Amino acid sequence: MTAPQILCIGELLFDYLADQPGQSLDTVKTWTPYPGGAPANVACALTRLGTPSAYLGCIGQDPDGYALAQVLSDLGVNLEGLQRHSQAPTRIVYVTRTLEGDRHFAGFGTTDTTAFADAHLQASVLPETLFPTAQFLVLGTLALAYPNSRESIYHALELSKTYGLSTLVDLNWRPVFWPNPSEATPLIHSVLAQADFIKLAHEEAELFFDSSNPQAVVERYPQVKGVFVTAGEHGCRYWLGGITGSEPAFPVNVVDTTGAGDSFTAGLLHQLCQQPDLKNPQTVRDIVRYASAVGALTTLQAGAIAAQPTATQVEIFLATTSAQ
Repeated sequence: MTAPQILCIGELLFDYLADQPGQSLDTVKTWTPYPGGAPANVACALTRLGTPSAYLGCIGQDPDGYALAQVLSDLGVNLEGLQRHSQAPTRIVYVTRTLEGDRHFAGFGTTDTTAFADAHLQASVLPETLFPTAQFLVLGTLALAYPNSRESIYHALELSKTYGLSTLVDLNWRPVFWPNPSEATPLIHSVLAQADFIKLAHEEAELFFDSSNPQAVVERYPQVKGVFVTAGEHGCRYWLGGITGSEPAFPVNVVDTTGAGDSFTAGLLHQLCQQPDLKNPQTVRDIVRYASAVGALTTLQAGAIAAQPTATQVEIFLATTSAQ
């Protein structure tokens, strides 16, 4: 197997998507499970695009865990960093949807958020051998909610510094994952302070930086090389290598937005691996436009992983479609 260029650490789970859009949690009649979890979504999208990736995380020794591992394995994701917990279950999260396809994370049923396997990721057994040949470490902020997985994130960051990896942090704000949401802000900022690239949604930028302007993030964390603020149908604002701009969204018939931001991240990283020179404004815009296309194509079907496009599909889409 080709050595992974990008390492993705964090949660792997089943999103239980409501079959009845527009209904509240207590009125939804049926649910359909889809593989998900932001870091796992990114790893899968990268392999579809042709960039080798590895997933580092923990699942249960249960049918859900084995099914999820099979999905990643079938796509060609490196699983040397996959841990299995003998007692804790693989996480499931219930996701309601609006009539427009936007989603809301509605909880975990009767299981406490701290009880799932991903919260028990062990730093001591992270495979250091994956780091020397990789280019990027990708992490979300949900793993910071639990002591064991938080320690694993910090250890992965230290390994990245040792071996010269660039780090992309996805500020993935989901209060329902945090036992005590008031603890989240300082922990999230502690990781953002170590990031080379930061991706966040418009609402997250407003919440954590009081502004959706990427420059506000750069002013807080001047070490960053790129900041990307996504806003769904309203497109993306970016600061990359000192070049600022905005990219409109592609007009598509949205079915489900779950995982679209993760696909954007994968498209971005796929391009950064191929085009490391960030001095040309047109190159920078092309990188962001490509990432936007990957995100848009992911909204055409339900589920975060099932709809992820191949590089060929993205190229055809870009050649035949204009942004709004």
